[in-house]
Amino acid sequence: MDLKESCGSEGSHESSSLHPSSWQAFSHTSTLHGLRFIFPYGRPTPRRVLWAAALLACLGLLALESAERLAYFLSYPHVTSVDAVMSGSLVFPAVTVCNLNAYRFSRLSRNDLYHAGELLALLDVHLRIPEPQLAEPHVLAFLTDKANFTAYRPKPFSMREFTERVGHDLKEMMLYCRYQGQDFQRLVEVFSL
Repeated sequence: MDLKESCGSEGSHESSSLHPSSWQAFSHTSTLHGLRFIFPYGRPTPRRVLWAAALLACLGLLALESAERLAYFLSYPHVTSVDAVMSGSLVFPAVTVCNLNAYRFSRLSRNDLYHAGELLALLDVHLRIPEPQLAEPHVLAFLTDKANFTAYRPKPFSMREFTERVGHDLKEMMLYCRYQGQDFQRLVEVFSL
């Protein structure tokens, strides 16, 4: 065996122990507490083993607690608590009834359809029924009868008269109402003024 080869191999072994491994370089630059004490430069010591045991125990507790919380989350827990309380008297709130149909369809006349049919979306701009296949049969029959404008001479139209005649009447909508000792008829008289 050549002396140069044996010296060269020992020199390379010594130089590799002087240079830190990638784990040692990572552990000294990492912000994970205790990691730099587990992979220090130099030989293994009892302190190094204790730090490794402490870090592994903490990581095990973290994994255990995370798994338990994940299992709890996936169980979809819910708690409902209901308390029923009986009350001798209740304050009646103000109620607003809004009818989405501003006008009564059954009260429409041929003149109303002629002047306001497009406004009500019952007729198109050419005074024809738009998409008759979508209409209900009784509605289609009513519109077909009323929208026949051949030889029709329109009369003057008043939107105010139309609204009063075709619009909903509060007296017909409300059958009975008593609030704070007053009858409905008194309230209707006040609102109609």
